[in-house]
Amino acid sequence: MKRFVLIFLILMSAQCAFALDIVYPKKNNVVINAKSSFIVGSANPKKELTINGIKVNVHPSGGFAYVVPLKVGKNSFTIISDGEKLIYDITKPAPGASANPAAPAALKEYEDLKYAQVVNENSPLRSTAVNSGINRIAHLQKDMPLVLDGEKGSFYRTILGSMKTGWIAKSDVKLIDSGASLAELKGYDTLDTPEFNIYVFHLNKMIPYELVEGSPFIVRLFNVENNPENTYELKIPQQRLYGYSARFSGTDFVVKIRKVPPVDKSHPLKGINITVDAGHGGNESGAIGCLGNLEKNTNLEFARLLAQELSHRGANVSMTRNDDSAVGLRERVEFANEEDSMILISLHGNSLPDGADPIANNGTEIYYYYNQAKPLADSILKEIVSQTGMNDHKVRQSSLALVRNTNALSILIELGYMINPSDNSKLVDKEFQKKAVKAIADGIESFLKI
Repeated sequence: MKRFVLIFLILMSAQCAFALDIVYPKKNNVVINAKSSFIVGSANPKKELTINGIKVNVHPSGGFAYVVPLKVGKNSFTIISDGEKLIYDITKPAPGASANPAAPAALKEYEDLKYAQVVNENSPLRSTAVNSGINRIAHLQKDMPLVLDGEKGSFYRTILGSMKTGWIAKSDVKLIDSGASLAELKGYDTLDTPEFNIYVFHLNKMIPYELVEGSPFIVRLFNVENNPENTYELKIPQQRLYGYSARFSGTDFVVKIRKVPPVDKSHPLKGINITVDAGHGGNESGAIGCLGNLEKNTNLEFARLLAQELSHRGANVSMTRNDDSAVGLRERVEFANEEDSMILISLHGNSLPDGADPIANNGTEIYYYYNQAKPLADSILKEIVSQTGMNDHKVRQSSLALVRNTNALSILIELGYMINPSDNSKLVDKEFQKKAVKAIADGIESFLKI
C-alpha cells in the first residue's frame, strides 16, 4: 500500500510540474497601455501549446514567452496546452483626447541673486534641469549654502563659479534671506595612510564641487575667491581609480582616493574587500521567471555561491543580505562603505516592459555609472560570455542607485532575462550558477592583475 501511495505522489508531482501556468500578466483582466505585451509562463514541453490557435514554442524546461499585439479595447487570448485552457483578457485604453503637449518649462532669470540651503542629504546637483539620466555633478550635503540666479520648472539654477551653472531640485533646498557668494580657501593638507591618499581643503564655508575622473583626477571647487573664474582646481596624478569619496567635515572638504591595492598575481583576490548584494528581498520579489521562480530568491542563490567562491580565493566578503530580508537601496550602499569595500557587486535577473520582446532580448548585461567601474564590468562580462555561453548584452552606463556609489568600484550584473525561456532555464540550473560565479570571480582577478 505504501509503495502504491509513493508512486501515486510521484505521478501527481510530475503532472503538477507540467501544469499550464501563466506568470505574466500577473492577473487576468489587466489594463496595459502599450503597442504589445507578452504572455509568459510554463507548460508541458512535450505537448502542443497554442495562443489564439497559433503554435507557441515551449523550451525543454517548460518555459515559454510569446509577444501579443494589442489593439484599443479588449484583447482576449485563449491559451491551450495538454487539455487545459486559460483565457486572459488585456484591455488597451483608447488614446486620450488630442491636446497640445505641455510647453517645456521656460528659464526665468533673476534680476537679483537668491540664496538657498540644501535640506536633504546627498541632494543631486545636476548639469541639466532633468530629474534623470547621466547628469549628476555631485551629491550635496544637508545645510550647504547655494547662490541661485534663476529657475526652470521644478529646478533652481545655482552658480558654479563665474562661467558655469548647475541645477538642483526645488524640493532639495529652502530659500533663505541672505548669503555670501564666494568662499575663502586657506590652503590644503595631504595625508597618507596605508589605503588612501587624503586631501583636506580648508575653507570658511561649504561650497559646491565637482570630481572629474581621469588621468589626472581633478578636484574642482566652485565659488572660491581669488581664483580664475572663481573656481579652484587641483589636478592629482592618478592612472587608475579604485574608489574615492568626498565630504565636508565642518567647513573642511575631505577627498579620499584609494591607493592601487597590492596584488599577489598568484592570489589576486587575497585581502580584497568585496560586498556582494543580492538584489530585492522581503516584500520586493523582483521579476518572476517563466518557471515561476522569484528573482529575489534566484539572486540570493547566486550571491551565496559568489560569496563562497570569492572567499575561497582569499577575498574578504560581506553580503548585504543572506536571507529573505528587505534591505533599502541606501542601506546597501552604506553597508558596503562601512565594510570599506573596494568592489560592490549587485546581482539581478533582468525583465522587460510591455512593448518589448522577451525572445529577442537575452543574455547578460552589466551596468555602471562612474567610469572607474567600467574596466571591471568589461572584464567580468568577457568571462561570463566566454565561460557560460550567455549572449553579450553589453556593458551599459545607467543611473542606478547601487552603481552611483564612488567609494567602491560599483557594478550591477543582470545575469539573464527572467522572462526569456532559455535564459531563465539557465538561471535556475545549479551547474550554470557555478559556472557563472566562477566567471565573475575570474573577471575580477583579471581586472586586478592588470
